[in-house]
Amino acid sequence: MSGTLYVVATPIGNLEDMTYRAVRILEEAALVAAEDTRHSRKLLNHYGIKTPLISYHEHNEESRSSQLIDKLKAGESIALISDAGTPCIADPGYRLVSRCRQEGVMVAAVPGPSAVITALSISGLPTDAFRFVGFLPAKTHGRCQYLEQIKDEQQTIVCYEAPHRLVACLEDIARVCGTDRPIAIARELTKRHEELFSGRVDEALDYFSRSPVKGEIVILLGAAQERLPEGTVAEALVRLRNETDLSWKDIVKQVAKEFGVPGSDVYKESLALRSLM
Repeated sequence: MSGTLYVVATPIGNLEDMTYRAVRILEEAALVAAEDTRHSRKLLNHYGIKTPLISYHEHNEESRSSQLIDKLKAGESIALISDAGTPCIADPGYRLVSRCRQEGVMVAAVPGPSAVITALSISGLPTDAFRFVGFLPAKTHGRCQYLEQIKDEQQTIVCYEAPHRLVACLEDIARVCGTDRPIAIARELTKRHEELFSGRVDEALDYFSRSPVKGEIVILLGAAQERLPEGTVAEALVRLRNETDLSWKDIVKQVAKEFGVPGSDVYKESLALRSLM
């Protein structure tokens, strides 16, 4: 019988955020797979946990996964942790979980801290719908291209960012998404110098341009304002008829979606227009 891979969340800053279950699982596991063993050793030492550590990160995940799978199949249970927070969120841990699923090895979650959820909970931005996009591209061109794809999202956008790229990232957000867009920026969550900025993009850019930024960063960009369609339903029907090769049925569907009105109403309007064409 194979062992279990435990995906164990660890504190994102304050060591007191460790759960009783997480401590027990880390003590009972045969091995702890960690992103940075030197960093994780400090956590284990704090709780007196003597379980052996082994590195698992993006540079060795392919070879290390096979080694860990073999141990799991031999009946050993392994705890997977990241440097902070919930593993497999914007890190290569998901590949090991995927391998376990394919190989029939049991995977269990030991839930706990997550920078994404923590930042959302105190941001003051809507949380009924949000999209986490990991890290934005590091260079301006790629970042702006990606922002163009998501700038009209009708939900809160959450991403991680490195402190040395924060100002450049905010400049690109201002350029692509607008300077008056609501934004929240969480820094050093749960740590001594925790900070949450809340305001507009231009205000954030001014604030964080004043001095070098340090610490872990979570950016939360408010939802875009809903764009109202231009003109009338009749004008939209005529425009699509003249500019596309869509059938009347597809035109009616598209116009109904754009204006947020029943398709039956748009269909009646289309019948009147077709009789005049």
